[in-house]
This record gives sequence, structure tokens and C-alpha cells, in this order.
Amino acid sequence: MKILAIGDIIGKPGRRAVKEILPALKLGLGVDFVIANGENAAGGKGLTPDTAEELFSYGIDVITSGNHIFAQSEIIPMLEGSAPVLRPLNYPPGVPGKGFAIVKGVLVVSLMGRTFMNTIDDPFRAMDSLLSSLDKKPNHVIVDFHAEATSEKQGMGWFLDGRVTGVVGTHTHVGTVDARILPGGTACVSDIGMVGPWQSIIGDDKDDVLKRFLTGMYERLSVAKGSRIIFNSVLITTNSEGKAIAVERVDREAAI
Repeated sequence: MKILAIGDIIGKPGRRAVKEILPALKLGLGVDFVIANGENAAGGKGLTPDTAEELFSYGIDVITSGNHIFAQSEIIPMLEGSAPVLRPLNYPPGVPGKGFAIVKGVLVVSLMGRTFMNTIDDPFRAMDSLLSSLDKKPNHVIVDFHAEATSEKQGMGWFLDGRVTGVVGTHTHVGTVDARILPGGTACVSDIGMVGPWQSIIGDDKDDVLKRFLTGMYERLSVAKGSRIIFNSVLITTNSEGKAIAVERVDREAAI
């Protein structure tokens, strides 16, 4: 099986790049399953039902998220419905939505880290609890670990080695070069990267961000403009037992 994991999609430029690149990429690489982090897909912060449906129409099977998933409150009914749109599994009990979904025989889990981020429930114990609670765990399990610290993300990879197919990091919007297969057959990469404007600071307008750095004052951030859009993803190839046998970065660029 070939599973493509796409990094954080940033606003309209990111969505347009997915539309331009993904269909041909799926065909050319023989991709069987696609997950993408969509928590920045609506105006750069949050997700709406319309933007989620748009992403599904381009060939994405499951949308994961992170700390911005509730930025657009209109997504809440969709999170509580049957659509494969996930909020992090380790939010406290009572929070709307679901943290995992099984689609086309693949278990996809959304997790959020705690280092340098909002303190929520322990992602390690939450993942342990989920795996032990399943009556029959699918062979293929992909975890999107939305976290700031590379050490926490690599730690999750080692913690789940041999128990899941892949642990792919999101959140920083900067792709890392540490994609590898751990001894137990789990593919791991600290951060996939993003689908967003090249002339930016992690997808945001560079002047807005620089003003924050230079003045220490709050500045509302907007999605950057520009015709060059980078598309970061990771392709995991597996065997029938759900073990990763290959992992590679798949980086493209769209001219929009």
C-alpha cells in the first residue's frame, strides 16, 4: 500500500495547490490513501465544512488537525458527524469531535503534543489507551502528531515503533530531513512541512510576522500572497502486514 501524508494546508493558496498537484501525484505515484492536516485551511487558521468538503473533492481521504481546529466554530457539527475530520485524540473528555477514524481499512489518529504548546492530556497515554481498546486493530495505522518539539515527535515514533505504520509530524510548517524507518517497521518523520506560499514565514505574510518580532506588539497575521506555492508531503510504502518498507519526502511546487 502507498500512503501519502500531506503537511499543513495554508488557506486558499494551499487548497489551490492541492487541487493542482494531488490528482496527478496520486496517479503518477500509485497512491492508495491520502491524509492531510487541514487545521489552517480556512483563511490560515481553522477549518470550515466548506473547506473540508473542498479538500475531500481533491482526493484526500482523512483530514487531521491540531491546536487551531476550533478556531472556526462552524466546524464543530462536522467534527461530531461521520465525516473523517479529526481533532486531536488527547483533548479532555467532553470536547466535541473524534480523534481517530478507520477509512478504507486504515486507522488514522490525530494527536497533539504538549511541549511548548497548550497543555492537554498526555498523547502517549492516549495513544496507548486507544490501541489497547480496539477489538481488532487494522494492519495500517497512521498517526499525525501535531507538535512543536522534534524531540517529542521522535519520541512518539520510538514509543509506537512496531505498533503503527507511521508517525508523521505536523505543526511547524517546516519540513525535516529525518524521514526513516525504525527497527520495528514504523516510518517516522519529525515534520512533513506545509502546502503554502513560498514567500512567507511559515505561510503567513512575512511583513506581519516581522512586525511582531521587531515591535513585540500584536499584529493580526494573514496568509501570504505570491504565485509560488510549495507542496510538502511524505510517501509511505507498506507491506500487507502494515509495516513500512519505504518512506520518502515528496516535495513539489505549484505556480498559481
